[in-house]
Amino acid sequence: MTEHPVLVLNAGSSSLKYQLLVPESGDVRAGGVIERIGESGSDVADHAAALEAMTERLRSDDVDLDELQLRAVGHRVVHGGPDFSEPVLIDDAVLDRVRDLSSLAPLHNPAAITGIEAARDRFDVPHVAVFDTAFFSALPPQASTYAVPRDLAEKHAIRRYGFHGTSHEYVSQAAADLLGRPTSDLRQVILHLGNGCSASAVRGGRPVDTSMGLTPLQGLVMGTRSGDVDPGLHAYLAREVGLSLDEIDTLLNKKSGVLGLSGVNDFRELEDRLEAGDAAARLAFDVVVHRLKHYVGAYLAILGGLDVLVFTAGIGENSTTVRAAVTEGLGELGITVDPARNAARSKQARVISPDGSRVVVAVVPTNEELAIARQTADLVG
Repeated sequence: MTEHPVLVLNAGSSSLKYQLLVPESGDVRAGGVIERIGESGSDVADHAAALEAMTERLRSDDVDLDELQLRAVGHRVVHGGPDFSEPVLIDDAVLDRVRDLSSLAPLHNPAAITGIEAARDRFDVPHVAVFDTAFFSALPPQASTYAVPRDLAEKHAIRRYGFHGTSHEYVSQAAADLLGRPTSDLRQVILHLGNGCSASAVRGGRPVDTSMGLTPLQGLVMGTRSGDVDPGLHAYLAREVGLSLDEIDTLLNKKSGVLGLSGVNDFRELEDRLEAGDAAARLAFDVVVHRLKHYVGAYLAILGGLDVLVFTAGIGENSTTVRAAVTEGLGELGITVDPARNAARSKQARVISPDGSRVVVAVVPTNEELAIARQTADLVG
Protein backbone atom coordinates (compact mmCIF):
# COMPACT_ATOMS: atom_id res chain seq x y z
CA MET A 1 0.00 0.00 0.00
CA THR A 2 2.79 2.42 0.86
CA GLU A 3 4.06 2.34 -2.74
CA HIS A 4 0.64 3.10 -4.18
CA PRO A 5 0.63 6.75 -5.23
CA VAL A 6 -1.88 9.52 -4.61
CA LEU A 7 -3.01 11.74 -7.46
CA VAL A 8 -3.26 15.39 -6.37
CA LEU A 9 -5.49 17.66 -8.45
CA ASN A 10 -5.89 21.43 -8.37
CA ALA A 11 -8.69 22.44 -10.73
CA GLY A 12 -9.00 26.04 -11.89
CA SER A 13 -11.65 27.45 -14.18
CA SER A 14 -9.45 26.91 -17.26
CA SER A 15 -6.60 24.77 -15.94
CA LEU A 16 -5.91 21.48 -14.18
CA LYS A 17 -2.67 21.05 -12.25
CA TYR A 18 -1.77 17.51 -11.33
CA GLN A 19 0.93 15.61 -9.49
CA LEU A 20 1.33 11.90 -8.89
CA LEU A 21 3.39 11.08 -5.81
CA VAL A 22 4.04 8.62 -3.03
CA PRO A 23 3.12 10.33 0.27
CA GLU A 24 5.55 8.45 2.52
CA SER A 25 8.70 9.06 0.49
CA GLY A 26 7.65 12.24 -1.30
CA ASP A 27 8.71 10.59 -4.57
CA VAL A 28 7.09 12.43 -7.49
CA ARG A 29 6.16 10.05 -10.28
CA ALA A 30 4.82 12.73 -12.63
CA GLY A 31 3.26 16.17 -12.73
CA GLY A 32 2.12 18.94 -15.01
CA VAL A 33 -0.72 21.22 -15.98
CA ILE A 34 -3.45 21.14 -18.64
CA GLU A 35 -4.33 24.69 -19.70
CA ARG A 36 -6.91 26.56 -21.79
CA ILE A 37 -9.75 24.25 -20.73
CA GLY A 38 -12.97 25.29 -22.46
CA GLU A 39 -11.37 28.25 -24.22
CA SER A 40 -12.01 29.12 -27.84
CA GLY A 41 -9.77 27.11 -30.14
CA SER A 42 -8.68 24.69 -27.42
CA ASP A 43 -8.72 20.94 -27.93
CA VAL A 44 -9.69 20.49 -24.27
CA ALA A 45 -13.43 21.06 -24.05
CA ASP A 46 -13.97 20.54 -20.31
CA HIS A 47 -12.41 19.07 -17.16
CA ALA A 48 -13.37 15.53 -18.16
CA ALA A 49 -11.43 16.02 -21.38
CA ALA A 50 -8.58 17.53 -19.34
CA LEU A 51 -8.37 14.35 -17.24
CA GLU A 52 -8.19 12.25 -20.39
CA ALA A 53 -5.49 14.57 -21.78
CA MET A 54 -3.60 14.17 -18.49
CA THR A 55 -3.97 10.38 -18.67
CA GLU A 56 -2.64 10.29 -22.23
CA ARG A 57 0.24 12.60 -21.35
CA LEU A 58 1.17 10.30 -18.47
CA ARG A 59 0.95 7.21 -20.70
CA SER A 60 3.41 8.83 -23.09
CA ASP A 61 5.78 9.03 -20.12
CA ASP A 62 5.20 5.33 -19.33
CA VAL A 63 2.87 6.06 -16.40
CA ASP A 64 -0.42 4.15 -16.69
CA LEU A 65 -2.90 5.33 -14.08
CA ASP A 66 -5.13 2.30 -14.65
CA GLU A 67 -2.29 -0.08 -13.76
CA LEU A 68 -0.81 1.88 -10.85
CA GLN A 69 -3.52 1.06 -8.34
CA LEU A 70 -4.06 4.62 -7.17
CA ARG A 71 -4.60 4.85 -3.44
CA ALA A 72 -6.78 7.97 -3.68
CA VAL A 73 -7.22 11.34 -5.33
CA GLY A 74 -6.61 14.45 -3.23
CA HIS A 75 -8.28 17.69 -4.31
CA ARG A 76 -7.27 21.20 -3.35
CA VAL A 77 -10.38 23.19 -2.41
CA VAL A 78 -9.84 26.85 -1.60
CA HIS A 79 -12.74 27.61 0.75
CA GLY A 80 -14.11 25.29 3.41
CA GLY A 81 -16.16 27.98 5.13
CA PRO A 82 -17.18 27.35 8.74
CA ASP A 83 -17.95 23.66 8.10
CA PHE A 84 -14.65 22.05 7.11
CA SER A 85 -11.70 22.23 9.48
CA GLU A 86 -10.11 18.93 8.40
CA PRO A 87 -9.68 16.96 5.17
CA VAL A 88 -12.85 15.04 4.34
CA LEU A 89 -13.85 12.09 2.18
CA ILE A 90 -15.92 13.44 -0.69
CA ASP A 91 -19.45 12.20 -1.16
CA ASP A 92 -22.49 13.88 -2.72
CA ALA A 93 -23.39 15.65 0.54
CA VAL A 94 -19.89 17.09 0.90
CA LEU A 95 -19.93 18.25 -2.70
CA ASP A 96 -23.28 19.97 -2.17
CA ARG A 97 -21.90 21.81 0.87
CA VAL A 98 -18.79 22.92 -1.04
CA ARG A 99 -21.15 24.17 -3.74
CA ASP A 100 -23.11 26.14 -1.12
CA LEU A 101 -19.85 27.84 -0.09
CA SER A 102 -19.22 29.15 -3.60
CA SER A 103 -20.49 32.61 -2.60
CA LEU A 104 -17.41 32.88 -0.36
CA ALA A 105 -15.03 31.89 -3.17
CA PRO A 106 -16.82 32.44 -6.49
CA LEU A 107 -13.61 32.25 -8.54
CA HIS A 108 -12.32 29.06 -6.94
CA ASN A 109 -14.90 26.68 -5.47
CA PRO A 110 -17.01 26.23 -8.64
CA ALA A 111 -13.88 25.25 -10.57
CA ALA A 112 -12.87 22.79 -7.85
CA ILE A 113 -16.35 21.23 -7.94
CA THR A 114 -16.14 20.77 -11.70
CA GLY A 115 -12.77 19.08 -11.36
CA ILE A 116 -13.95 16.85 -8.52
CA GLU A 117 -17.04 15.71 -10.43
CA ALA A 118 -14.96 14.81 -13.48
CA ALA A 119 -12.36 13.00 -11.37
CA ARG A 120 -14.97 10.99 -9.44
CA ASP A 121 -16.38 9.81 -12.75
CA ARG A 122 -12.92 8.88 -14.03
CA PHE A 123 -11.27 7.27 -10.98
CA ASP A 124 -13.07 4.72 -8.81
CA VAL A 125 -11.01 5.34 -5.67
CA PRO A 126 -11.56 7.45 -2.54
CA HIS A 127 -11.56 11.19 -3.20
CA VAL A 128 -10.50 13.62 -0.48
CA ALA A 129 -11.00 17.39 -0.23
CA VAL A 130 -8.17 19.31 1.44
CA PHE A 131 -9.16 22.88 2.23
CA ASP A 132 -6.94 25.97 2.05
CA THR A 133 -8.84 27.42 4.99
CA ALA A 134 -8.65 24.36 7.27
CA PHE A 135 -5.42 25.24 9.13
CA PHE A 136 -6.76 28.66 10.04
CA SER A 137 -10.09 27.37 11.30
CA ALA A 138 -8.31 27.17 14.67
CA LEU A 139 -7.68 30.92 14.84
CA PRO A 140 -8.62 32.36 18.25
CA PRO A 141 -11.86 34.39 18.23
CA GLN A 142 -10.07 37.71 18.72
CA ALA A 143 -8.19 37.09 15.46
CA SER A 144 -11.02 35.59 13.39
CA THR A 145 -13.80 38.01 14.39
CA TYR A 146 -14.61 41.17 12.43
CA ALA A 147 -16.11 44.08 14.37
CA VAL A 148 -19.43 44.02 12.51
CA PRO A 149 -22.89 43.31 13.98
CA ARG A 150 -22.74 39.84 15.49
CA ASP A 151 -26.09 38.62 14.15
CA LEU A 152 -25.08 39.64 10.61
CA ALA A 153 -21.74 37.82 10.92
CA GLU A 154 -23.36 34.67 12.28
CA LYS A 155 -26.10 34.58 9.65
CA HIS A 156 -23.74 35.05 6.70
CA ALA A 157 -20.63 33.25 8.04
CA ILE A 158 -18.56 36.45 8.02
CA ARG A 159 -15.17 35.95 9.66
CA ARG A 160 -11.47 35.80 8.90
CA TYR A 161 -10.87 32.45 7.23
CA GLY A 162 -7.32 32.79 5.92
CA PHE A 163 -5.89 30.98 2.89
CA HIS A 164 -2.72 29.13 1.83
CA GLY A 165 -3.30 27.15 5.02
CA THR A 166 -1.93 23.91 3.55
CA SER A 167 1.33 25.72 2.79
CA HIS A 168 1.56 27.49 6.16
CA GLU A 169 0.96 24.24 8.06
CA TYR A 170 3.52 22.31 5.98
CA VAL A 171 6.16 25.03 6.22
CA SER A 172 5.76 25.54 9.97
CA GLN A 173 6.52 21.83 10.51
CA ALA A 174 9.34 21.82 7.94
CA ALA A 175 10.96 24.83 9.64
CA ALA A 176 10.84 23.03 12.99
CA ASP A 177 12.40 19.95 11.36
CA LEU A 178 15.15 22.13 9.87
CA LEU A 179 16.04 23.43 13.33
CA GLY A 180 15.65 20.06 15.01
CA ARG A 181 13.08 21.44 17.43
CA PRO A 182 9.44 20.53 18.06
CA THR A 183 6.83 22.97 16.75
CA SER A 184 5.52 23.22 20.33
CA ASP A 185 8.66 25.19 21.23
CA LEU A 186 8.46 27.74 18.46
CA ARG A 187 6.92 31.14 17.73
CA GLN A 188 6.97 31.55 13.97
CA VAL A 189 6.09 34.18 11.39
CA ILE A 190 5.67 32.62 7.95
CA LEU A 191 5.67 34.72 4.78
CA HIS A 192 4.15 32.87 1.82
CA LEU A 193 5.13 35.12 -1.08
CA GLY A 194 4.05 34.26 -4.61
CA ASN A 195 1.60 35.88 -7.01
CA GLY A 196 -0.75 35.52 -4.05
CA CYS A 197 0.82 36.45 -0.72
CA SER A 198 -0.07 35.75 2.90
CA ALA A 199 1.52 35.97 6.32
CA SER A 200 0.80 33.94 9.43
CA ALA A 201 1.71 33.95 13.09
CA VAL A 202 2.07 30.41 14.45
CA ARG A 203 2.64 29.53 18.10
CA GLY A 204 3.30 25.93 19.11
CA GLY A 205 2.26 24.69 15.69
CA ARG A 206 -1.15 26.40 15.84
CA PRO A 207 -2.10 29.61 14.00
CA VAL A 208 -2.88 32.71 16.04
CA ASP A 209 -3.29 35.17 13.15
CA THR A 210 -3.09 35.42 9.37
CA SER A 211 -3.24 38.26 6.85
CA MET A 212 -5.91 37.01 4.41
CA GLY A 213 -9.49 37.30 5.60
CA LEU A 214 -13.01 36.48 4.46
CA THR A 215 -11.50 36.38 0.97
CA PRO A 216 -7.92 36.18 -0.34
CA LEU A 217 -7.99 39.93 -1.06
CA GLN A 218 -7.08 41.10 2.44
CA GLY A 219 -3.53 41.54 3.70
CA LEU A 220 -0.26 41.82 1.82
CA VAL A 221 0.27 43.51 -1.55
CA MET A 222 0.14 40.79 -4.23
CA GLY A 223 0.69 40.39 -7.95
CA THR A 224 -2.71 41.79 -8.96
CA ARG A 225 -4.49 42.19 -5.58
CA SER A 226 -4.37 45.37 -3.54
CA GLY A 227 -4.29 43.74 -0.12
CA ASP A 228 -5.35 46.03 2.73
CA VAL A 229 -7.15 49.23 1.72
CA ASP A 230 -9.49 51.54 3.59
CA PRO A 231 -12.91 49.78 3.44
CA GLY A 232 -14.35 53.19 2.62
CA LEU A 233 -12.58 53.03 -0.74
CA HIS A 234 -15.42 50.93 -2.14
CA ALA A 235 -18.04 53.57 -1.38
CA TYR A 236 -15.72 56.33 -2.59
CA LEU A 237 -15.14 54.61 -5.96
CA ALA A 238 -18.86 53.95 -6.36
CA ARG A 239 -19.80 57.53 -5.51
CA GLU A 240 -17.01 59.51 -7.19
CA VAL A 241 -16.03 57.27 -10.13
CA GLY A 242 -19.36 55.52 -10.70
CA LEU A 243 -17.96 52.01 -10.53
CA SER A 244 -20.28 49.11 -9.74
CA LEU A 245 -19.48 46.65 -6.95
CA ASP A 246 -18.42 44.05 -9.53
CA GLU A 247 -16.13 46.58 -11.20
CA ILE A 248 -14.57 47.51 -7.86
CA ASP A 249 -14.08 43.85 -7.03
CA THR A 250 -12.36 43.28 -10.37
CA LEU A 251 -10.23 46.40 -9.92
CA LEU A 252 -8.93 45.35 -6.50
CA ASN A 253 -8.47 41.66 -7.33
CA LYS A 254 -7.14 41.72 -10.89
CA LYS A 255 -5.85 45.21 -11.71
CA SER A 256 -4.18 46.37 -8.50
CA GLY A 257 -1.20 45.23 -6.42
CA VAL A 258 2.18 45.17 -8.13
CA LEU A 259 0.49 45.26 -11.55
CA GLY A 260 -1.49 48.39 -10.73
CA LEU A 261 1.55 50.19 -9.31
CA SER A 262 4.18 49.20 -11.88
CA GLY A 263 2.46 47.80 -14.96
CA VAL A 264 3.86 44.28 -14.45
CA ASN A 265 2.83 41.49 -12.09
CA ASP A 266 5.76 39.12 -12.58
CA PHE A 267 8.09 39.89 -9.68
CA ARG A 268 11.17 38.92 -11.68
CA GLU A 269 10.32 41.56 -14.25
CA LEU A 270 9.66 44.06 -11.45
CA GLU A 271 13.15 43.41 -10.06
CA ASP A 272 14.68 43.85 -13.54
CA ARG A 273 12.95 47.23 -13.84
CA LEU A 274 14.02 48.11 -10.32
CA GLU A 275 17.64 47.43 -11.22
CA ALA A 276 17.25 49.60 -14.33
CA GLY A 277 16.12 52.53 -12.18
CA ASP A 278 12.42 52.52 -13.02
CA ALA A 279 10.64 54.84 -10.56
CA ALA A 280 7.29 53.02 -10.69
CA ALA A 281 9.02 49.72 -9.98
CA ARG A 282 10.83 51.29 -7.03
CA LEU A 283 7.57 52.54 -5.53
CA ALA A 284 5.85 49.17 -6.05
CA PHE A 285 8.74 47.32 -4.42
CA ASP A 286 8.85 49.72 -1.47
CA VAL A 287 5.08 49.40 -0.92
CA VAL A 288 5.36 45.59 -0.94
CA VAL A 289 8.22 45.64 1.57
CA HIS A 290 6.55 48.24 3.81
CA ARG A 291 3.44 46.07 4.09
CA LEU A 292 5.54 42.98 4.82
CA LYS A 293 7.41 44.73 7.61
CA HIS A 294 4.09 45.94 9.00
CA TYR A 295 2.87 42.36 9.37
CA VAL A 296 6.17 41.02 10.71
CA GLY A 297 6.14 43.66 13.45
CA ALA A 298 2.47 43.16 14.27
CA TYR A 299 2.85 39.39 14.53
CA LEU A 300 5.97 39.68 16.67
CA ALA A 301 3.87 41.71 19.11
CA ILE A 302 0.96 39.23 18.99
CA LEU A 303 3.31 36.30 19.59
CA GLY A 304 5.12 38.12 22.38
CA GLY A 305 8.46 37.47 20.71
CA LEU A 306 9.79 35.54 17.74
CA ASP A 307 11.94 32.44 17.29
CA VAL A 308 11.74 31.91 13.52
CA LEU A 309 10.97 34.10 10.49
CA VAL A 310 10.32 31.91 7.44
CA PHE A 311 10.23 32.88 3.75
CA THR A 312 8.47 30.49 1.36
CA ALA A 313 6.75 30.18 -2.06
CA GLY A 314 8.07 31.51 -5.36
CA ILE A 315 9.19 35.00 -4.33
CA GLY A 316 10.04 34.08 -0.76
CA GLU A 317 12.23 31.18 -1.86
CA ASN A 318 13.96 32.89 -4.77
CA SER A 319 14.17 36.65 -4.22
CA THR A 320 17.37 37.59 -2.41
CA THR A 321 16.33 41.24 -2.80
CA VAL A 322 12.98 40.86 -1.03
CA ARG A 323 14.44 38.89 1.87
CA ALA A 324 17.19 41.47 2.36
CA ALA A 325 14.78 44.40 2.19
CA VAL A 326 12.22 42.90 4.60
CA THR A 327 14.86 42.17 7.24
CA GLU A 328 16.83 45.42 6.78
CA GLY A 329 16.78 47.61 9.88
CA LEU A 330 15.26 44.93 12.12
CA GLY A 331 18.45 44.15 14.03
CA GLU A 332 17.04 45.65 17.24
CA LEU A 333 14.31 43.00 17.03
CA GLY A 334 16.91 40.26 16.63
CA ILE A 335 16.16 39.81 12.91
CA THR A 336 19.17 39.89 10.56
CA VAL A 337 20.41 37.92 7.57
CA ASP A 338 23.91 36.92 6.55
CA PRO A 339 24.42 38.43 3.05
CA ALA A 340 26.37 35.43 1.74
CA ARG A 341 23.84 32.92 3.06
CA ASN A 342 20.97 34.99 1.70
CA ALA A 343 22.59 35.20 -1.75
CA ALA A 344 23.32 31.47 -1.99
CA ARG A 345 21.01 29.64 -4.41
CA SER A 346 19.49 26.41 -3.20
CA LYS A 347 16.26 24.45 -3.44
CA GLN A 348 16.80 23.07 0.06
CA ALA A 349 15.48 24.40 3.36
CA ARG A 350 18.21 26.55 4.89
CA VAL A 351 19.03 29.12 7.55
CA ILE A 352 20.12 32.52 6.21
CA SER A 353 20.63 34.37 9.51
CA PRO A 354 24.06 34.54 11.19
CA ASP A 355 24.96 31.86 13.71
CA GLY A 356 23.74 32.74 17.18
CA SER A 357 21.02 35.15 16.01
CA ARG A 358 18.19 35.70 18.46
CA VAL A 359 15.69 35.06 15.65
CA VAL A 360 16.41 32.37 13.09
CA VAL A 361 15.62 33.55 9.54
CA ALA A 362 15.01 30.61 7.21
CA VAL A 363 14.04 29.83 3.64
CA VAL A 364 11.80 26.75 3.51
CA PRO A 365 10.41 25.57 0.16
CA THR A 366 6.72 24.84 0.35
CA ASN A 367 5.22 21.65 -1.06
CA GLU A 368 1.44 21.89 -1.04
CA GLU A 369 1.05 18.84 -3.29
CA LEU A 370 2.97 16.63 -0.86
CA ALA A 371 1.00 18.05 2.06
CA ILE A 372 -2.29 17.29 0.28
CA ALA A 373 -1.10 13.79 -0.63
CA ARG A 374 -0.11 13.03 2.96
CA GLN A 375 -3.35 14.35 4.41
CA THR A 376 -5.26 12.33 1.84
CA ALA A 377 -3.32 9.16 2.66
CA ASP A 378 -3.79 9.68 6.40
CA LEU A 379 -7.54 9.95 5.94
CA VAL A 380 -8.05 6.94 3.67
CA GLY A 381 -5.70 4.76 5.76
